[in-house]
Amino acid sequence: MTDTNAAPAEAAGPPQLGVLTQYIKDLSFENPNAPASLSQQDKQPEISIQINVGATNLGGTDFEVLLAIEGKAMNGDKVLFAFELAYAGVFRIENVPQDSLHPFVMIECPRLLFPFAREIVATATRNGGFPPLMLDPVDFVGLYRQNMARQAEQAKPN
Repeated sequence: MTDTNAAPAEAAGPPQLGVLTQYIKDLSFENPNAPASLSQQDKQPEISIQINVGATNLGGTDFEVLLAIEGKAMNGDKVLFAFELAYAGVFRIENVPQDSLHPFVMIECPRLLFPFAREIVATATRNGGFPPLMLDPVDFVGLYRQNMARQAEQAKPN
């Protein structure tokens, strides 16, 4: 006797990812030493960038994914500019096995958000009086692995 309530795995269909909306949650750009910071600099600034990803289940198959990008350009001990961007999207994810859902959310969703966040950063730096800062592509698989390794290390008993 077969169970008519149990649908075969292939009946669920292929994984589906829908972007419901995307938006800036927070954006800050600082140019604390203007107008001096806008003059010709004697050397290339040192630019540091940090990228983090977070996700919240909004219920069912909907997730808010937050891509946080922070950056700072320094010339010696002077800040040329600094920015913080929290860019988010709401995604509907269906037909992804439970054991694959976390990496799917933390890799594929920020990969879709990144080009838009990159454009916002470039526009903000240009509007701040600097050449547009074009962020390099991000390896979200590598970032995910680093975060998982760091969390595993922190979970180890001392």
